[in-house]
Amino acid sequence: MNTLGERIAHYRSLKRLSQKALAMACGWGSQSRVGNYEKNLREPGLDDLEKMSSALGVSIAVLLGEGDSKEAGGNAQVVAPADRSYRYPVLSSVSAGLWGDAVQPFEPGAEDEHIVSDYMGKGPCFWLRVDGDSMTAQYGESFPEGSMVLVDTGIEPRPGHLVIAKLVNDDKANFKQLVRDGGRSFLKPLNPTYPLIEINGNCRLVGVVVESRRRYI
Repeated sequence: MNTLGERIAHYRSLKRLSQKALAMACGWGSQSRVGNYEKNLREPGLDDLEKMSSALGVSIAVLLGEGDSKEAGGNAQVVAPADRSYRYPVLSSVSAGLWGDAVQPFEPGAEDEHIVSDYMGKGPCFWLRVDGDSMTAQYGESFPEGSMVLVDTGIEPRPGHLVIAKLVNDDKANFKQLVRDGGRSFLKPLNPTYPLIEINGNCRLVGVVVESRRRYI
């Protein structure tokens, strides 16, 4: 099973589900989406991966071909145990503007793209590429467009954390800082030209950003 499509088809077969049955379990109106994924004609984003992994009874890591590593949060390949180096998959882009589409098609071969880190995840971890400039600050901590952020889904988000938030019932996500003020929670951009976004049941917090990388040339 060398491709994501082959793995989807394999685990669907193990569950004795037709493409139509899997599509229905994921809440999709047509089996064509499953067929396109299995033929590698389209690449699923994080939201669709979550739905298929739940319906198939396997983790996203297994669908991505990462196996099961309890030591490294369930989805990392250990590169050099003595140095505590782990390879985490790059899943998709995430908007750092207002609510943006974070479930973009992979570039060719991106499902096999990984970045090595010495961070040992507490849960499944994924690298995401930042789009937009709302997390770009003139001073201090800054995440300009093109930065890579490592997200740990096994950490409980707390005020002050940098988080990935996802709109409920939509393929939208956002990268912001979680803050509380007057008993209310907000997503705060580091770029002061962008507004605060109040959390009022409109989103769920996917995970906490634990590391970032950026390329200079």
